Amino acid sequence: MNSATDSHSAAAPDGVADSVIRQASRIIVKVGSSLVTNEGRGLDHAAIARWAAQISTLRTLGKEVVLVSSGAIAEGMLRLGFTARPTDIHELQACAAVGQMGLAQIYETSFRSHGVKTAQVLLTHADLADRERYLNARSTLTTLLRLHVVPIINENDTVVTDEIKFGDNDTLGALVANLIEADALVILTDQKGLYSADPRKDPSARLIARAQAGDDALEAMAGGAGSSIGRGGMLTKVLAARRAARSGAHTVIAWGREDNALVRLAHGEAIGTALTAPTARLTARRQWMVDHLHTAGELVLDAGAVQKLAREGKSLLPIGVSAVRGEFRRGALVGCVDADGREIARGLVNYTSAEVKRIMRHPSSEIEGILGYVEAPELVHRDNLVLL
Repeated sequence: MNSATDSHSAAAPDGVADSVIRQASRIIVKVGSSLVTNEGRGLDHAAIARWAAQISTLRTLGKEVVLVSSGAIAEGMLRLGFTARPTDIHELQACAAVGQMGLAQIYETSFRSHGVKTAQVLLTHADLADRERYLNARSTLTTLLRLHVVPIINENDTVVTDEIKFGDNDTLGALVANLIEADALVILTDQKGLYSADPRKDPSARLIARAQAGDDALEAMAGGAGSSIGRGGMLTKVLAARRAARSGAHTVIAWGREDNALVRLAHGEAIGTALTAPTARLTARRQWMVDHLHTAGELVLDAGAVQKLAREGKSLLPIGVSAVRGEFRRGALVGCVDADGREIARGLVNYTSAEVKRIMRHPSSEIEGILGYVEAPELVHRDNLVLL
């Protein structure tokens, strides 16, 4: 058996599967559109009130909580009379703008009844792609938590275009987990967890109680699209868990209508599927580089450079680059790909794309002679490089 299917029945060692939420001090909770809008019938006030009550209880247990909530577009669709999700980007933006008003109002009301202050935070990929804006977003969220406020985050669908969409709020939840170095990500969904096969089609499908985030076998189990209301599916949740694990955050996928699920998880009860992080946290800068969904360009490496980077942990030198794709400035984040186009690393480049094209395939000792100056002997220093 592979490790994913094998793990569903394994006994949980102390401090892992039955306590990834109990031991977590900073938690991201993500709820999807189908739950928030009661399968598209309108904002589910009762369900939102229950989640607010549970999150309030988590706070009394000493846990910091950030809520990532879908539902703005779905609510806007209902208010504007759409029977199916629009494909026109401007209609989607309009739905988001209309729906976000109701979404923010109900969360504010639900949390206020427990004496909890909330803040609305709308993010786009550009907020996390730019280093300065990334740090600003991080500072805002950590300050809100210090002030005992529950940030409620959604993608800023009113302004995004296809090029800068996160694609789904599962990804957004994972990125926020990385952004503020959360200990755990809880994804509340309309399924009881990850199954070995689609339980709607295979009655023998088994719930995977625990597995390691990033296990390739999980992606095959999770294949399938999201609902007509939301953009995600179980696959996006598995991929989000992989991303969250890069900064050491565990992920739990659980049924959003499970009675008191968040509180039970906080007390150590194993609910749904726990996908545990196998590695320690990345440093903040490397974590930021990994979390970019889009890079400014690509450097194509020869076999020798791939060997130096992947196996020897060396810096990338110009002599190892065979081609440049895209246009970028000095300091931009670029992908490092092999001859087959597989991305093996990301890093902050010391030269512009035009300069790299002039010095590639040359040893570092020739940079000054070609350009008339030397910014650095490396194209990407190993301290500014992260392997994927």
